[in-house]
Amino acid sequence: MEFATLVESRRSIRAFKEGTTVPEKDLKAMILCALEAPTWKNTETGRYYVITDPAKVSKFKANVLPQSNQNSSKNAPALIITAFEKNRSGFTQDGSPENELGNMWGSYDLGLQNQLLILKAKELGYDTLIMGIRNSDAIRKELAIPESQEIVAVIAVGQRQADPVKPVRQEIDAVARFF
Repeated sequence: MEFATLVESRRSIRAFKEGTTVPEKDLKAMILCALEAPTWKNTETGRYYVITDPAKVSKFKANVLPQSNQNSSKNAPALIITAFEKNRSGFTQDGSPENELGNMWGSYDLGLQNQLLILKAKELGYDTLIMGIRNSDAIRKELAIPESQEIVAVIAVGQRQADPVKPVRQEIDAVARFF
């Protein structure tokens, strides 16, 4: 698929097709693609927790997602929880931040990785929904995620039930200034 078509056809899906699966090989391909993203001094702090067992997916959603995100991710057969190792990206060897952003660099790096992950999912024929409203304490407990990691997103992966309408995007002059 041509890159522009890939980017323009990707949507945040809130209605997944029932009875579908995502093979582990495809989930691994998504994560491997994510690892190609640039990271601060090549620190590669992104971490991925993948749930595909239907009973575990249901239990996880019920325990950590608000009702709105449970509804939006209904029938999604796979969940990828993304996190990053804190105090590494954007930090010196002695642990002090290299600029005023500190751990925001870890979020930035993971955002780049998540973008590649969802684009690879689209290339493989899957759709995604990135959910930031979740109970990170419950996620940490449910998946035994260490305190050294910052939990950022839950990404639902599956096949869309219907084609959503493309939202209107801002004009270039509204978002960019050229000097």
